[in-house]
Amino acid sequence: MLNIKENETLKNLGLRLKNARLERNDPQKEFAVRIRVSIPTLYKMEQGHPSVSMGAWVKALSMLGRLEDMDQLIGLKESLFARYEALEKIKNRRRAKRKA
Repeated sequence: MLNIKENETLKNLGLRLKNARLERNDPQKEFAVRIRVSIPTLYKMEQGHPSVSMGAWVKALSMLGRLEDMDQLIGLKESLFARYEALEKIKNRRRAKRKA
């Protein structure tokens, strides 16, 4: 069971999905067919129902050209590779100062 804040978050997500669909002038029936879900499932998505699979959300975001938004859900604040490179630069600077 979800708490109030979690339910509100899902409802807001559903509302944003509905608004994005409407901005594209996509009827519910046609959009549901394109993302390969039933109309009741799309309705549940737009209402923020927690039982809808992530796969349905991924397909919907893909159809809206927003699939890259999924990468932001639990993205690293800084890539480990970038952090490693920064540390290596610092080490190299220290070595260069010692040699000089």
